[in-house]
Amino acid sequence: MNGISRRRFLHVSAMSGGALLFGDLAGRLFEMPFERSAALAAEPIKIGILDPLSSPYKTSSIHDVHGANVAVDLFNKRGGVVGRPVTIMEADDASNPEAALKAATKFVQDDRVDVLMGTFNADCALVVSEYAKKENKLFMVTGSHLPELTGAACNSHTFVFMPNASMLAQAVVPHLVKAYGTRWYMITTSSLDGKAMAQAMASTGLTHGVEFVGETLMPFGSTDFSSALTVAKDKHPTLVVLNLYGWDLVHALKAYTKLELAKDKIGVGGMIAGEQIGRPLGYANNAGIWGLIWDPKVNTEGSKRFIQGVVDKYSHTPTSRCYLGYAAMTQILEAIQRAGTTEASALIKVLEGHEFDGLKEGRSYFRASDHQHVQDVLVGEAYGKELGLGHYKILATAAGESVAATQAGVCQL
Repeated sequence: MNGISRRRFLHVSAMSGGALLFGDLAGRLFEMPFERSAALAAEPIKIGILDPLSSPYKTSSIHDVHGANVAVDLFNKRGGVVGRPVTIMEADDASNPEAALKAATKFVQDDRVDVLMGTFNADCALVVSEYAKKENKLFMVTGSHLPELTGAACNSHTFVFMPNASMLAQAVVPHLVKAYGTRWYMITTSSLDGKAMAQAMASTGLTHGVEFVGETLMPFGSTDFSSALTVAKDKHPTLVVLNLYGWDLVHALKAYTKLELAKDKIGVGGMIAGEQIGRPLGYANNAGIWGLIWDPKVNTEGSKRFIQGVVDKYSHTPTSRCYLGYAAMTQILEAIQRAGTTEASALIKVLEGHEFDGLKEGRSYFRASDHQHVQDVLVGEAYGKELGLGHYKILATAAGESVAATQAGVCQL
């Protein structure tokens, strides 16, 4: 694996079975005088984004880049960062760890990027995380929810912007129990991501008295879920938990609607969904209760300005994946501005413990002990019709401190 420890990778895998608001500090920094022409003539700051642009996660990854572009445009319009313009470089990791490592290597050795960002699949995030530390580059994870990234596989150079699987499950499980009862069947993608989802949902579910009556494993990239849902139906569950994401989840929800399982009083839901799932589904096929990273109905000034920025550039309301790309890129660029350099050790220092506008109602900060972004997690109920901005009625907002328990002694930065 080109310098990455295959033993370590396999070990961790096994364990898992308009104007935009950037905060007061950024505002003050942007008000400082600068020579715009000098900034534009300077060597650009390069951010390398790795995303699965050709996999079942492709729609979500496109939104990730959209959000990042909105953030970069704003900084560049205001003179860049530390007098330098910012540019984004993109690479397709194809949801494959070896492709991710190859792309990250090219970014660092050939393209000379300053910071690495992105990844959705857990196994891709793991190999890039280790490579980033080896090459002394900051790596901001935007999409992977693997708890080990801020646990047993944490390292000094990796920060995780995404809520992890445990945080999402802690937020959504009580609402699933209340709405659908405690007899659950799980359909899980047979990948490291799926295993992390299933483990988080199972461990949290057991603390709420859930009985798990079965599980079907599906290959990553499956398109036909009719048989799996029929098997689930025969177990007479009150809820089918879909440990899926991207187009896998879209296809499964279409099959759930087609089989009319709701008429049999079998609910559906899971750890994570969002507008990036609801839009390809269409209103009529969307159903269930889900954990949400962010939603366009979050009514904060920062959130509203972010929404306007995406609408102005791309003519669509942002998804939560746009949010991740935008907000994570903002924190990278603000960190470079505060540190006055792109050097990794300086960026790590200014990010650890840093509290910022996370475009949510509660606090957002990078926990110094493990580099997890502690943040609100939303719970939403999907609607089969338009509901203001989007497909989901917000049922609750779980404060970050209530769902982001530390794993004492596990992370050794």
